[in-house]
Amino acid sequence: MSDLKEETPMPDAEHPESVDLSLAMGPVADSAGDYLRAAFVRIKGGETGVLPVVGGLLLVSVLFQSLNSHFLTTGNMVNLLVQAAVFSLLAMGEVFALLLGEIDLSIGFVAGLSAVVTAELVQPSRGWPWWAAIAAALVVCALIGLLQGSLITRIGLPSFVVTLAGLLFWQGVMLYILGDGGSMLIQDNIINDIVSGTLTKTGGWVVMLVAVGAFAWQTWRRDTRRRDAGLMAPPTSLTIAKIVAVLVAGVALVLLCNADRGILVPVFGMPWVIILVFVVLAVWTFVLGRLKFGRYIYAIGGNAEAARRAGINIRMIRTTAFVLCSFTAGIAGVVYASRLRSISTALDGGTLVLYSVAAAVIGGTSLFGGRGKAMHGVLGGIVIAAIANGMGLLGFSAAAQYIVTALVLLIAVTIDAVARRNRPSGT
Repeated sequence: MSDLKEETPMPDAEHPESVDLSLAMGPVADSAGDYLRAAFVRIKGGETGVLPVVGGLLLVSVLFQSLNSHFLTTGNMVNLLVQAAVFSLLAMGEVFALLLGEIDLSIGFVAGLSAVVTAELVQPSRGWPWWAAIAAALVVCALIGLLQGSLITRIGLPSFVVTLAGLLFWQGVMLYILGDGGSMLIQDNIINDIVSGTLTKTGGWVVMLVAVGAFAWQTWRRDTRRRDAGLMAPPTSLTIAKIVAVLVAGVALVLLCNADRGILVPVFGMPWVIILVFVVLAVWTFVLGRLKFGRYIYAIGGNAEAARRAGINIRMIRTTAFVLCSFTAGIAGVVYASRLRSISTALDGGTLVLYSVAAAVIGGTSLFGGRGKAMHGVLGGIVIAAIANGMGLLGFSAAAQYIVTALVLLIAVTIDAVARRNRPSGT
């Protein structure tokens, strides 16, 4: 794989979907005010980041809490995060396709097939250990992504058509494996505990402090290197404020999870699935923001022809993106099966893929390619789950939930379209 030519602007490490901020906003910010003013200029120029989805999430929370005081209770908040796990994982996978200006309509049933493979291999008659069954399912999903990605990049078929065919094909394969019974129980306790299992109270604090420590080290190192290089970077005070804010959020999350949310018996501790989502988020954030592969995805999504002329192996990068999309869907499928402790023909992969695309876009990923982060998938998944959870508490029908979700999606796409018009050309 060839490197980009030196004269080709590369996406910034902190904002990899845009050209280096220093080109547009000058050198290191001397004060917090300078940096915030520069950030405000970016927002006016269409780089709104996660502000719309965070604002929307706060609005949804206030609205549902005012209508039902149970919404912001400890038990419901933890349950909401668990509900959001499948949506967030699927959306993080879909982000890889959307960054290229493509789409993957098959991931709902790819997730279902992952659940079926896992459930089948851990049956007593098969006798596979839980880790081998999950690994086999993820390999199957990665191979599906390789197949579909190769059809798209080698033959030149539209991703919409290939993945739509994949939606139908993998649904058929899933139904064939399940057979006449229509469902398959998972009897492995470790797999079931992915969603239902929790850490001890002390374990939650240890995991949180390690995660915040890693974030603090990475953030301090990145901002210091940018300041030393004369690039736009926040002053030291804002870097510290960012680390403190993450620490406060981590403490709040652990306190929330460690509170007793049981009804008949005590239930407390951070669910394993929340940690799994954060691990996947951290890995994909590193891949997209720190590796050359991630920068190439943004470059291809922003301008494929310019990326090709710069020497990027477009076929390889696009195919790999579809592999990672299906691989992440495989993780979501294991979580889905763990939550239900089974898998059946009732899985609605079509709705799951629509929710995954909606979550990614609502979170801030552009449908037009070149702009988005793994975090957008997580935030969008929480919004989708919050809408379903809140409307369920209020007794609204599934029809009303679909309508509200559709309206939220339209608002998100409108914001994206308006932001693109306000954004300067070439960024």
